[in-house]
Amino acid sequence: MVATIHGLDDRGSGRASVWRENELGNKRKLKLTIPQTLPGEEVQVTVDKPEKKRWRTMPQEIITPSPERTTPPCPHFDRCGGCVWQHWEYEGQLKEKTNHVKHALEAEGFDPALVRDAMGMDNPWRYRNKMEFTFSKEGELGLHEQGNFRKVISLETCLIASEQMVEAAMEVAAWTKEHGLKGYDKEAHEGLLRHLMVRQSFATGELMLGVFATEAPTGDLQAAVDDLKARVEAKFPHVKSLLWMENTDWADRTQAEEIHVLAGRDFIYDEMDGYRFRLWFDTFFQTNPTQAQKLVDLAIEMGKPKETEKMIDLFCGVGTFSLPFASRVGALAGIEIVESSIESAKRNASDNYISNTTFLAKDARNGIDEILESFGRPELLLLDPPRSGAGGKVMRRIGRAQPERIVFVSCNPDTFATDVKELEAFGYKLDDVQPVDLFPHTVHVEVVASLSK
Repeated sequence: MVATIHGLDDRGSGRASVWRENELGNKRKLKLTIPQTLPGEEVQVTVDKPEKKRWRTMPQEIITPSPERTTPPCPHFDRCGGCVWQHWEYEGQLKEKTNHVKHALEAEGFDPALVRDAMGMDNPWRYRNKMEFTFSKEGELGLHEQGNFRKVISLETCLIASEQMVEAAMEVAAWTKEHGLKGYDKEAHEGLLRHLMVRQSFATGELMLGVFATEAPTGDLQAAVDDLKARVEAKFPHVKSLLWMENTDWADRTQAEEIHVLAGRDFIYDEMDGYRFRLWFDTFFQTNPTQAQKLVDLAIEMGKPKETEKMIDLFCGVGTFSLPFASRVGALAGIEIVESSIESAKRNASDNYISNTTFLAKDARNGIDEILESFGRPELLLLDPPRSGAGGKVMRRIGRAQPERIVFVSCNPDTFATDVKELEAFGYKLDDVQPVDLFPHTVHVEVVASLSK
């Protein structure tokens, strides 16, 4: 049957509706989800068992292609779930992301004209400084199959990661095969190798390799681990941190119960906006350094920090925004619920000779109350919440704190719009919204916005 793509879902797949007639001649409207298609395209599809309200199917043929369609350069695009829009010209991706932000704000009653065009990249490839690959139960290293989290696609390359990161990952994949090591079976909960994390500083060039496994790198594994160390040291002198992380938990996450440093340190150095940061395996740091610098520049431009002012950095993490702002204000207080991130923020401030900061490990809502009591009302507040958003209670607490200006950094336009709406009742207006594309060829888009009284 022929279907026309009328829009996209939140995962970037095309949506279409078609009528299907059964054996009795009754017609039924089917809602289809069709990956790797673009708005306006006519595609040929087959629906064998339309018992669901929404059916997912791959296109058999693109009958009328979009003028924005292009040939995906990655050989794994048809199956890999890492990218969903390599078949879309980059300018088309940026327009879609701009519209996503506009629609999210318009749904909450804001003027979409406040939204600038999404800020893209000159070269939207090789932009990631961190990748987490997964081992299949057979020991193949790759990423999850599109739409199937249980299947791992073995990779030969990855065009959104740096070349050095990919080369290092492929060396680990070759090492795994040569030693006959098996991956972890998620259903049987048995096996050895779970994930490989590769992290690189584009500023310093330092690399981190982290192998996540269910056993310690000792005993029967000692010879294989020694070989891995020798290979890495011989071929990748930029690897300054080679780690083996024990993880026996059933949850499929890159976490560690015990960390073994096989070579180098347990962290690498990175830089942003002229400041040096220490990154451990679980440190949250923006994964696109080129665009992350634009986030910092925009936040400073919109926040207009002054040397006489106090500032609160809410959800401050390891101090990505705190350090650049601290050098521009009189005093800064950072709040973050993750204690290890707060310890990193303190260390990063010390490493960069910044002494006008206070960092508090506490949840956002209660942390604001504690800081306000000891620190006083800030003229400027910045928040960068997780994808789930700050939430109504936190936003109302911000509103009652009455900072003169607010800078909002968000990785989710939908939660951003609902969060910002909460501030209207406290006399704030949305002044400016700038989408920034940190993840080309995916559906994700960041937002930097300013609000004032």
